[in-house]
Amino acid sequence: MSESAARTNGNCVRVEIFDQTYSLRGSDPDYIEKLAEYVDSKIRAVAEQTATVDSLRLAVLAALNIADEYHILKRKYDTVAAEYNRRATDLSGALDEALREERRAG
Repeated sequence: MSESAARTNGNCVRVEIFDQTYSLRGSDPDYIEKLAEYVDSKIRAVAEQTATVDSLRLAVLAALNIADEYHILKRKYDTVAAEYNRRATDLSGALDEALREERRAG
């Protein structure tokens, strides 16, 4: 368990994000801790690059950075998924054609 997170009752996990403690619930405490550490690191990275000390502004900027990462990865995933679907369709068509030829020859 990380230094910034402590498990409490049941599925509740206490995490620290940018020096604030939050009690979060979920089915996977380790995953919640990893998410909290990731968000904390993003806020701290933004804080190092900006002059603001307003934690709400830092959180919004970090959220925008995380959203940007998400959308870049989603675009890549969608491109790869579309290519796999195209290839699967091509292979399915080729297999259908080969089976039709085999039936005609057999």
